[in-house]
Amino acid sequence: MWKRDQNVAPDASGAPGSPPPYTAAGSSPRALGKDQATIGTSVRIKGELSGAEDLRVDGQVEGKVELGQNMLIVGPNGRITAQILARIVVVEGQVHGNVSATERVEIRDSGSVEGDIVAPRVVIADGALFRGTVDMQRQGKTEPTKTEPAKATAVATAAAEPRTEPAQRVAKTGT
Repeated sequence: MWKRDQNVAPDASGAPGSPPPYTAAGSSPRALGKDQATIGTSVRIKGELSGAEDLRVDGQVEGKVELGQNMLIVGPNGRITAQILARIVVVEGQVHGNVSATERVEIRDSGSVEGDIVAPRVVIADGALFRGTVDMQRQGKTEPTKTEPAKATAVATAAAEPRTEPAQRVAKTGT
């Protein structure tokens, strides 16, 4: 029978076959693979905030928040008065200012946004507050492709043509 070598001890280097590193209770697998910074409830920031990791705001931020290709989570206690640019923006607290996301903006039921939203996907939960405009632009698609209307036209033409073949069979068998 096949037996695993008992002398090999797993190391903390994260090599294949080694157990995952210790994580605090309640942490998600997403938190293991990606860094996330947190602004606590007692922290107030005025000015420009930028970074190359996901950010959770439970405090107050005033100014500009630019995270590029990362996610911004505004916690239930978070208060942001700023222009926001990120890949994904999830609002559970309050945001006053324009929000621009390259992937998605989500306003949860406890969240409120007062400002304009520009994103290809927008989710507003039942009970969420929103005041502003929404511009949902798909990236890379400014006009419909020319093949899609042609397919629709071909289907509509085929459906509109009369079917004479079955009627001729009926006429032949009936005489």
